[in-house]
Amino acid sequence: MADSGRPNPDDYLFGRGPAWFALLMTLGLMMVDYIDRQVIVSLFPHLKQAWGLSDKQLGSLVSVVSITVAVGAMPIALWADRRSRVKSIFVMATVWSLACISCMFTRNYGQLLAARAVVGLGEAGYGSVGSALIASHFPARMRSTLMAVFFSVGSLGSVLGVMLGGIIASHWGWQAAFGVVGVPGLILSLFYIFVRDYRTVELTPRLDQATQSTGNVTRAIVAALTRSPTLLWVCLGGSAQVIVLSTVWAWLPSYLNRVQGLAPAQAAINAALVVLCGAIGAVLTGALVDRAGRWRQRYKLYALTLLCLVSMALLMPAFSGLGKALSHHQQLAWIAAGGLFMTCSTGPVVAIVIDVIHPGIRATGGAVLAFFLNLFGLAAGPFIAGMLSDAWSLPQAMAAMPAFSVLAALCFLVAARRYEADVQRIRAQVETEEAAAAADTASA
Repeated sequence: MADSGRPNPDDYLFGRGPAWFALLMTLGLMMVDYIDRQVIVSLFPHLKQAWGLSDKQLGSLVSVVSITVAVGAMPIALWADRRSRVKSIFVMATVWSLACISCMFTRNYGQLLAARAVVGLGEAGYGSVGSALIASHFPARMRSTLMAVFFSVGSLGSVLGVMLGGIIASHWGWQAAFGVVGVPGLILSLFYIFVRDYRTVELTPRLDQATQSTGNVTRAIVAALTRSPTLLWVCLGGSAQVIVLSTVWAWLPSYLNRVQGLAPAQAAINAALVVLCGAIGAVLTGALVDRAGRWRQRYKLYALTLLCLVSMALLMPAFSGLGKALSHHQQLAWIAAGGLFMTCSTGPVVAIVIDVIHPGIRATGGAVLAFFLNLFGLAAGPFIAGMLSDAWSLPQAMAAMPAFSVLAALCFLVAARRYEADVQRIRAQVETEEAAAAADTASA
């Protein structure tokens, strides 16, 4: 399809070939993104032994990445929406890869915390910009499934990050793990410049003014959250479910090491299997949510509500009394079953947000979601669990954290009440703008 005029949402933007190349390259960098982000969790036992860190400090090494992602996502997505998605992704991948490599040269907690913060700054905006690029290349009917695939690759990257970190550290030391996993991102970033970018959407004067500065876009975002209850409640619900996901991802290797007595490398491999179940579950539940939406759009959110509650019903007993009565393999199988469902929101929440955001600020709208998910989800989970572990114990903390799925379910139920109305409002707005533009062209 040509790059001029309004693309048909039921067609490929430039054709199947460019779309699938863009998808594969974006998936590749998403995998590297999460390898570099999650490699540190398998190194917790080594860092605790080397520097005597508390669980709160260890959790902060994960949370600081998500905090800088949340802070940087909005300005980067704003620039990408108005300038170039491909160039911004090239710069992001280069920065986070170099920052990850620099972690191997740190000599104390403060230096490592700072280096991890730069990793997050480099990764800021990648999820929202990458998802906007994929969503624009492919037909609208495929979005929930593609977003689930996109973010499940993040889960697969987490699997590899946890596994590689544990294996490399056991052979060559924890510092070497950062250097090895940082190199692929530099290579992929060079190839990404061949991805075809979509044309920047012309905005109305009101939207153009709203995206001229971070201050303006912040005010516009607050107004969008006020106008679109769906956006607000999906951001909150997605964040609550991500708290559960991030807790399991960050602390399961340490849990298996301390409670089950596994060696750090073996604990990392076992934890990686659970994360892999999450990657598979994200695709399966994303497809399930898409199928539920065929009858009525709001059924997507009802399906998410049910899936969140199922994840809690599996994970909470697995880490509490039931888990203690099981053998190691039985408990791991129970946790893995919960892992299949705990990633249920990763793809659908992105697709739902895209549905209720103006096409001209799609990446910026994704950055709003990324801000919530990173600051109130990915950052909060490991830190809260670390604090509870210091105060109680790691098993008690792991048993308590899945309760956040109840909060997620309640938020999705509230969002379902306005989802269909918000989708219709955005479609009507776009159609009105296009009609006005056509009239102006005809009169000229």
